Amino acid sequence: MPFYERGKVRIHYEEAGSGFPLLLIPGGGLNSTIPFVKEKGPFNAIEEFKGEYHCIVADLRNANGGQSSGPLETERPWDAYTDDHLGLMDHLGIKRFMVLGYCIGAPYIWNLIKRAPDRVVAAVPAQPVGWNKAHPTYMYDLSMKSWAPELMKRQPAITSDMIHRFLTRMFPNPDFLFTVTRDFVSKCQTPVLVLLDDTPGHPYDVALETVMLAPKSEVGIFPWKEPKERVPIAVRQVRSFLRAHRPATA
Repeated sequence: MPFYERGKVRIHYEEAGSGFPLLLIPGGGLNSTIPFVKEKGPFNAIEEFKGEYHCIVADLRNANGGQSSGPLETERPWDAYTDDHLGLMDHLGIKRFMVLGYCIGAPYIWNLIKRAPDRVVAAVPAQPVGWNKAHPTYMYDLSMKSWAPELMKRQPAITSDMIHRFLTRMFPNPDFLFTVTRDFVSKCQTPVLVLLDDTPGHPYDVALETVMLAPKSEVGIFPWKEPKERVPIAVRQVRSFLRAHRPATA
């Protein structure tokens, strides 16, 4: 079980396969952990892609059920997590990489592109999290219920007020994505393949708008998770997209 450590941050990660680096970001909201990719997601990206890529996946900092931990940075929640992702790539000696992220992984992907556009070669946001006008507090409420109580039990120094400030800053009401603006997406030159979804946490309209705005975007079939016979088609689309944008060297 390898760990990457930086100051008070300790990130548990796993690697599989060889080839050009592919960062996999699990879904599950703030309880994003490695088993999501292996067992709980729509498809096991490690098994699908380890034959062609150096797959890297990590537990999110402070996720329930995970082994990663670190401070609760209430003033910069998204950037704190992005620090972990980029720090892990640095730790592994990886300069450039592609990224596939489920659910909460989509806002992390956009923040990675914003923070390190020269490092993210191509990206696949799958079932992207975004702001839902019909359920404007959905992600805040979900995190308060499924993540916050257990975290406060494990780390008594973290108070309910700290949690509130953290989640309010993380999930505001921006009428779009949580980490980038429409203007940023419209100017983004990173190739992206978006696999749409349509749930309270994964709003269809916001995800589709990113496809319409991004100059180098592609969109997968929809729906792609149900019936399950469609999932292999989506996986083939992801594989073709990654191959099309894979550089010869990292």
